Amino acid sequence: MILVYTGNGKGKSSACVGQAVRAIGAGLRVAFAQFMKKEGAAGEQLVLCQLLGEKYRAGGEGFFRSEEDRPLHREAALSTLHWAFDMLPRVDMLVLDESLYALGAGLLLPEELRSLTDMARSCKVHLVLSGRGLPGWLEEEADLVTEMEERKHPWQQGHGAMRGIEF
Repeated sequence: MILVYTGNGKGKSSACVGQAVRAIGAGLRVAFAQFMKKEGAAGEQLVLCQLLGEKYRAGGEGFFRSEEDRPLHREAALSTLHWAFDMLPRVDMLVLDESLYALGAGLLLPEELRSLTDMARSCKVHLVLSGRGLPGWLEEEADLVTEMEERKHPWQQGHGAMRGIEF
């Protein structure tokens, strides 16, 4: 199956982590990568590293804010993508958190992600993807799409990101 968590609301990474934990609890072999977050940038990373060891990767370079940084971010995205291809034959579920952000920013190309979805299907590996900006072709291909909708958020009242909530 291809599962997608998307939308402007909070909870996409949390849904990915929850899906991974459920799969591990059911005896599935899981690998998990984050395309944008650097190592040590988010609270879930320590737990994922402890649970998954080498099958966890924080492959990002952080926020992509400047075109001059594109080569660095593209290289990180490609490295994470190659890691994902290497993991496919070794797992039952592959979670690629923030992959849609990387796709939307042009750090991953549609044909690269499509090649991965095709390989996941042929290997019979559940593929979990997340991020904003779900393209139509992927929505069409996915078996499950959940959209997170932001209704209310503390930043609207001027509160910054909080440890343990946003990161």
